[in-house]
Amino acid sequence: MSRQSMNSQGRQTRPNEATASESGISETYTGHRGLDKEEALIFELGRAGQCGVDLPALDNTDSRLDGLMRDDIGLPGLSEPEVVRHYVRLSRNNYAIDSGIYPLGSCTMKHNPRLNEKLARLPGFGDIHPMQPTATVQGGIELIDRLAHWLKTITGMPSVAMSPAAGAHGELCGLMAIRAKLTADGDARSRVLVPESAHGTNPATASMCGYKIDSIPANERGRVDLAALKEKLAPDVAAVMLTNPNTCGLFEDEVMEVAEAIHSVGGYFYCDGANLNAVMGRVRVGDLGVDAMHINLHKTFSTPHGGGGPGAGPVVLSEALAAHAPVPWIVHTGQGFDLHETATGDAAGSIGRLKSFHGQMGMFVRALAYMMSHGADGLQQVSEDAVLSANYVLASLKDVMSPSFEGYCMHEALFDEEFLKDSGVTTLDFAKAMIDEGFHPMTIYFPLVVHGAMLIEPTESESKASLDEFIDTMRDLAASASAGDVERFTDAPKLAPRKRLDETRAARSPVLRWRPDAETAEAAE
Repeated sequence: MSRQSMNSQGRQTRPNEATASESGISETYTGHRGLDKEEALIFELGRAGQCGVDLPALDNTDSRLDGLMRDDIGLPGLSEPEVVRHYVRLSRNNYAIDSGIYPLGSCTMKHNPRLNEKLARLPGFGDIHPMQPTATVQGGIELIDRLAHWLKTITGMPSVAMSPAAGAHGELCGLMAIRAKLTADGDARSRVLVPESAHGTNPATASMCGYKIDSIPANERGRVDLAALKEKLAPDVAAVMLTNPNTCGLFEDEVMEVAEAIHSVGGYFYCDGANLNAVMGRVRVGDLGVDAMHINLHKTFSTPHGGGGPGAGPVVLSEALAAHAPVPWIVHTGQGFDLHETATGDAAGSIGRLKSFHGQMGMFVRALAYMMSHGADGLQQVSEDAVLSANYVLASLKDVMSPSFEGYCMHEALFDEEFLKDSGVTTLDFAKAMIDEGFHPMTIYFPLVVHGAMLIEPTESESKASLDEFIDTMRDLAASASAGDVERFTDAPKLAPRKRLDETRAARSPVLRWRPDAETAEAAE
């Protein structure tokens, strides 16, 4: 298979990308355009029988592989410089928060301060090992303890579990703690209530914990329907899982009534803390009646994310659930700090270990550095600026796009596809056109309670100039859609290294791995 064909399979809605001459750009011998290089797959670059390492054969040595040695494992034959250049060129096609605004709703893609990165690499933080004796890592344990203190202070909760590795892992921790408490009380329950607008991990987590999911609809204001929730309450309900602010970018103004309702039947209130950035320093979730909430350090407290990790999802717990927090627990002793690492003694009610060792140390350093850099007043300003930025976007676009709900939003602005009605342009088309304009698209088709959703979260990181450029671009795209310039959208992206997927073909006949030409021909037959 040729380079072009493998790179094109299932990826374009037309036979191949427009030629350079059709674009008004002179064709080149290589197919490259300046520094924009047409990159083949590494297997297509490789040469059979070549190797980037040249070591002499070892004489008179016995193999330790006991017959498992393979002559050819199919790795591409490239030199080290060729491998490095390949991946560097690929990396230049990445979009990142360091290259532009990242408006993904419900993701809080904020700037990662370089000061935090420098501190995370300090000796004593960057080079310690989790299996060192606790006496040799007292500073590291103290840092975790200090961060835990401020997380409890910010949320108004009495306890926190630091080891969960991400938001969904934190949800699992919280639901397991609730299940452990109900089991300890001899009160086995079978259902968890989850709003329709919830993150998909909420029902998935409850299901993993053995609960049946009961969905709660949203009302016409985009908040959870309190009357519908109350109708589903019964002695078999273990918990309600509620995101606040919710995924529509709105504050659940009946949150305390929700807490009172679930507590009235002996259940517990799990709050998804993914959107804490909107209320940090303004609202303490402990005052709202919450029993458990995970905190995404990689969102609210600026630790890097967006590439598969590492994340960190500490979980704050109410007094009723504190005894069931996972180990290890940090213990203050007369000689400093120690770790209680088993579910025994004072930790006998613990759900046990959720993760190897003690959590994501580098993320803890970065998060605490962020807190200390801002101080209490600065963290409050972070939330206020995030909400201000989102409302600026909402106010600037509401005359050309269609806001899903009336009034102000919190940290993210939600639009639907009503403004595209009868234009021949879909939400997906609109998002693809943003790529040609140099912007990463917003979150689309989520939350599911809105048709053709477009969810924009600018965070507090963006300057007014940055927001104005984004807003002007969105207004221009909306005007083009309204004027009937359908090709600007349905052909997009035209300027990206790869064009739009033929999504039907990609779903029905996905090409998930490279194969040599002979294997490709056999597979086609």
